[in-house]
Amino acid sequence: MNRLENKICVVTGGTRGIGLEISKKFASEGAHVIACARGETSFDDPNIEYHKVDVSNPESTKELFDFVVNKFGRVDVLVCDAGVTADAMTYKMTDEMFDKVISINLKGIFNVVRYFGPYMEQQNKGSIINISSIVGEYGNIGQANYAASKAGIIGMSLSWAKEFARKGANVRVNVLSPGYIMTDMLKTVPEELLNKFAAQTMLKRLGQPEEIANAALFLASDESSYVTGTVLSADGGMRL
Repeated sequence: MNRLENKICVVTGGTRGIGLEISKKFASEGAHVIACARGETSFDDPNIEYHKVDVSNPESTKELFDFVVNKFGRVDVLVCDAGVTADAMTYKMTDEMFDKVISINLKGIFNVVRYFGPYMEQQNKGSIINISSIVGEYGNIGQANYAASKAGIIGMSLSWAKEFARKGANVRVNVLSPGYIMTDMLKTVPEELLNKFAAQTMLKRLGQPEEIANAALFLASDESSYVTGTVLSADGGMRL
């Protein structure tokens, strides 16, 4: 199927993990994808092009916006997935650790959407998908900074769902909240702990990046044309 045929899609954090799977999934569905990250990379797929961006830097995100608009004249889908962790118990967490996670995970999404969101409102259409986490919904020991950033994403997104559509523009803003997904980041976790996480889900397993990409595809496509201001949890029923 070509559910995103000829759509221009921007994916931050689009070269690794969940973001990479989203980039590949969107391209396979007919989109032209601008996959953004800080590290240099390249793609064999002609429907995916790399663009360097530091989401914590407003000048860098403005340059990304200008590049997309000048080259394509529009943007149909924006996925904000760039994120980092710097875990520690609160009494060990430094200002640098806290500020780094907030500046990339939370302020970074603001830096991107502050340009793309109003533009989508002006062009009267668009889908914004911001990637949160089960940790942003329920918290986690040793991740106060990460939980704060991911919870903040939900609040910003719900506000934007109201703001960008307030004058009748067909702009949808949703949150995708994955559970524990087998990315490279999670592969560093001891197997005993991974088995514990899996046992806590109703499906008794951890998720795969492609499963999150499928959920993102739904939110990006016209199949979700009446869905906005929603937090879609893809966690295998972990908190039921």
